[in-house]
Amino acid sequence: MKDIIIIGGGPAGLSAAIYAKRAGCDVCVFEKMSPGGQVMTTPEIENYPGFVGTGFDLSMNMFDQVKGLNVEFEYETIDRIEKNDGVFYIYSADGKEFTARSVIIASGAKRRLLEVEGESEFTGRGVSYCATCDGNFFKDRVAVVVGGGNTAVEDAIYLSNICEKVYIIHRRDEFRASKVLVERMNSIEKIEAIFNTVPVAISGTETVESLVVKNKITNEESVLSTDAVFVAVGTVPETSFVSDMVSYDNAGYIQTDEKCMTKTEGLYAVGDVRNTLLKQVITAAADGAVAATFSAEYVQNLKL
Repeated sequence: MKDIIIIGGGPAGLSAAIYAKRAGCDVCVFEKMSPGGQVMTTPEIENYPGFVGTGFDLSMNMFDQVKGLNVEFEYETIDRIEKNDGVFYIYSADGKEFTARSVIIASGAKRRLLEVEGESEFTGRGVSYCATCDGNFFKDRVAVVVGGGNTAVEDAIYLSNICEKVYIIHRRDEFRASKVLVERMNSIEKIEAIFNTVPVAISGTETVESLVVKNKITNEESVLSTDAVFVAVGTVPETSFVSDMVSYDNAGYIQTDEKCMTKTEGLYAVGDVRNTLLKQVITAAADGAVAATFSAEYVQNLKL
């Protein structure tokens, strides 16, 4: 049995691993893909104190630090969690069982879908949820970014270095992204912003050829010719394996107290899966530190 199992290897989970291990706990991190989480695909990190560079580099720095502490990693997809007689039972998708005295949920969030006609049909054939992953496929071509937050604006800026033309459409009349990012984007002639507009349908033959959009004020529909649609309209928390062991807010994020503990004693939630007011690398890392500190305290009390 492990003292603490951490589900998720993004900044929140890696930070939790560092603090838990340094507190003397036997720790294991479960990650279904590769360490780093969503930040792995961020082209540039400029607001994490002491670091300027790519999200990939920051993720690898964190991962190397955790591995240097000899924290155990398991590459598994978690299917469900149960708690019986004070012990947490963690089951993987392929039927493996693991046990722990405490669990920290750091599973993050996945990209939200547009849920429009043609989206699923053309995913991987012009529809993408990761500009840094797929942008180079559209060199000297036209791309559309859908969204109005930091990720959408960052994607548009990144694609402007690759594509001939970039449209960014947003359902509101101004972007939610930080002022410095918006100002940088507005200085790039290749990028054209279209406000009060939503996607209606994605069309094409073998690959994406156009995006039908509708103006929310006039209800007028128009067609943008494009080779790619990059979706950046927010995230959905990854909580399917937790069920009724936690409480959720109206958006489906896990509710916790100031110690990051959920309604189940010994079960913590950190980072993008939690109902935080600000979802950034630095707040995820801070969550991890808080949860691990009090999780370690919880485990130590159990051993008394």
